[in-house]
Amino acid sequence: MSDEFSIGEVAWRAGINTSAIRYYERIGLLRLPRRVGKRRVYDASVFESLALVALAQDAGFRMAEIKLLLHGFERTTPASQRWQALARGKLAEIAERIERAEQMRDLLERLLRCQCETLGQCVRRRVAAMPGARAAGH
Repeated sequence: MSDEFSIGEVAWRAGINTSAIRYYERIGLLRLPRRVGKRRVYDASVFESLALVALAQDAGFRMAEIKLLLHGFERTTPASQRWQALARGKLAEIAERIERAEQMRDLLERLLRCQCETLGQCVRRRVAAMPGARAAGH
């Protein structure tokens, strides 16, 4: 068995599209592969890199954050410190999303109990709370 893989083999083994691999290369998440003629040739380390990208994505990190994880620290910075630095900010972001989702759930539950005859009735309090609503004749 060869330790060299074509882009198709890498994609198949990793369970992703070849376009994702090319994209990761283009944005700097994957090291550019060796070329044999016009073909990309990868060594087995590509699978570790792809697994790391997938782990970060599963944790909710965006591509720019993953790039920061990989390239935004001194080379000697341990992985644990990198994860911790990024995780703090991501946890705060997730807490905000959870709070917003809970507000949305509460509103949807109130809407399930709506007894209004018209949509205008549903928004009357919101219109009254608008700063310029009185000047507009409401």
